Amino acid sequence: MKRHEIQYHEYLRTQDLPAHEEVLINHAKEALKGSYSPYSKFQVGAAAQLSNGIIVTGFNIENAAYPVCLCAEQTTISAIRTQYPDTQIEAMAISVKSAHHHVDRPATPCGKCRQLLSEQERLNQKKIRLILQGETGPVWVFDSVNDLLPFSFTGEFL
Repeated sequence: MKRHEIQYHEYLRTQDLPAHEEVLINHAKEALKGSYSPYSKFQVGAAAQLSNGIIVTGFNIENAAYPVCLCAEQTTISAIRTQYPDTQIEAMAISVKSAHHHVDRPATPCGKCRQLLSEQERLNQKKIRLILQGETGPVWVFDSVNDLLPFSFTGEFL
């Protein structure tokens, strides 16, 4: 039997992060305000730091036909690839908030977004740091998207 371990850093509060990562998670929390989530009442905000220093944000957009919903990671990546197509993504911060209960721990990206981010990491030819936090509580930092999706599907299979 083989094993795979997931490694990440845990910070007890945002103030313990390096300053540029604290700024990024705060941008993700600010992006929560744009979330259109009338059905689930689950808001997701994302902020990406680009290699040119620009921060691009996005948020989830729900639809009554659930398969048409857009995740915050998707809207952020779409904005980056539209506005800055040749710019590398250094890091992405993601925060969540629920109207049903207080979220005091990080929520990881869904499987579809892990695959999307994994593809972006390959396009980057450089790892993308992920910084995750709920409304409050600890912050998890992954050095690479593929730490969350170690056996991703790639174009090499096609």
